[in-house]
Formats: sequence, C-alpha cells, structure tokens
Amino acid sequence: MTRIAIVTDIHHGAPSHTKRGDTALPLLAEFVDWVNAEKPDLVLELGDRISDIDTETDLRLEQEVADALSGLTVPIHHICGNHDRDHISVEQNEQILNARLMNEVIDLGDWQLALWRADAKIHRTPDLMGFDLPEADLLWLSRMVLRAEKPTLIASHVPVSDHSQIGNYYFQQNAGVATYPQADRVRMALSQARVPVICIAGHVHWNTVTTVDGIPHLTQQSLTESFTTAGEPARSWGLMTLGQTVHWQVFGDDPFEARLTPSTTRWTPRLDPFLPRKATQ
Repeated sequence: MTRIAIVTDIHHGAPSHTKRGDTALPLLAEFVDWVNAEKPDLVLELGDRISDIDTETDLRLEQEVADALSGLTVPIHHICGNHDRDHISVEQNEQILNARLMNEVIDLGDWQLALWRADAKIHRTPDLMGFDLPEADLLWLSRMVLRAEKPTLIASHVPVSDHSQIGNYYFQQNAGVATYPQADRVRMALSQARVPVICIAGHVHWNTVTTVDGIPHLTQQSLTESFTTAGEPARSWGLMTLGQTVHWQVFGDDPFEARLTPSTTRWTPRLDPFLPRKATQ
C-alpha cells in the first residue's frame, strides 16, 4: 500500500474574503510536524500556495511557503494553482520550489500517480473569464490514460467532475471558474481507461466525492478556508491510502472520510434529451 499526505489551497498571505492566509505558515509548521511523525510515502501539494497580489509580493510569498515545507523528511510533489500563476510563471515557481512542474507519471508499485499539471491560469479578457485548457494538456492526459496498465490516481489543481457548486461561498455564483470549459472532453478521455482511476483536486475549497462513469472525483478542503468553519481556518490536510480499496481521510476542523473501491466498470452512455411532444392538430 502507498500512503500519500495531501495539502491544498494554502493561500499564504493577507486574509482575503474567507481565506485565512494569515494562519498559513503556522498551520504549515503543524502539517510538517504531522507528516514527519506519520511518515507517509510522499506529500502531494495541489496548488494555490499563495493569495496573489503582484509579482514581487507573490515571489516572496511563494518562497516563504517553500521554506515552510523544507523541513519535510519525505518527498513532496507540487502542482500550480491559479493564484500561483496570476503574476508569476511556471518557470519561476519551479525555481522557488526546486522542482520540475511538467505533467508526469510516478510509479508507486501497485498504483501510479499521474501529476496532471494542466495550465491553471485564469484568463481575464473581454472574450474569456476563466480557465482555458490547452489541447496539449488534454492530449497528454488522454494518452496517459490509454497507456495505463495499473490503477491510477490523477492529481490536478482544477477538478473536472463539473459537480454542483450549490452552497459554495466562491463558486455557487461563479460556477464557470470552478472547472475547465473543456471538462466534458476530459471526462470522455478518462472514460477510456482500462484500469481503475481516481481523481483528486483542490481549488473549490470543500470536501466532495462525485462519481462519474464509475470514476470517483475527489476535492479536498483548503488548509486555511473558513466558510465552512465559522470564520476559523479549517486546518485541513488529508491522508490517502492506495490499495485494493482506497481510504481517504481529511483531518482538521472540517473532517471528512471516504472508502472507495476503484472499478474498471464504466456506466451506460447517457440517454439523449427528451423531446417535447409534437402538438396535435
């Protein structure tokens, strides 16, 4: 079995809306101590390390997060979130984190981990407000899924289940930036898998499980989010155990737990839209 510690949406920086970024560094210190005591096989950090301000500030904030995580005694793998990309490049993130941030697959033994580092920059133009998934990232995912020969955990910042955002502080009124506009094509690519697949993402700041075509899509709560915890930071981080079954537990003040049995069974294709009856003469 492989055990993976997961942290996401750290949002280090000044408090912003319900994000308690002022608590991020002390909470990261607790997380590092917990990981070093728990000794998982690796740490997965799913992006939005900071709450962006401007290039100079963001570079400083990212460096402070990297410094806070430097005490980990197990390997860590990073993904960029949209806030990590508003004012600084992927290359600048790589330099700060001392890590490559390209799409890659890591062999975990009985499982594999696909780090799908698809572009997470939010575009703000008259023609587009939101994400725009590059075709190259979609093709990489599709080819990876077709080649997969063992159960696969796919990690990304942006979820692709297109699950309901009703009740979400940020996304109920802004569902268009909760996922990629090409999410339906991503799910079609995932449905080609001949092996069990599970997806894990951050971005939406709550714990969810949504199953589409027999594939579980998980989202994990932010380390510093407070809209579900009465203004105090959720203090959320997770531990996932990959085996014949998958156990995912989120700790902190917004706890969550799920046990999943990954399957290769895909669902029956959806029915066409119901047509209105033609009016009779």
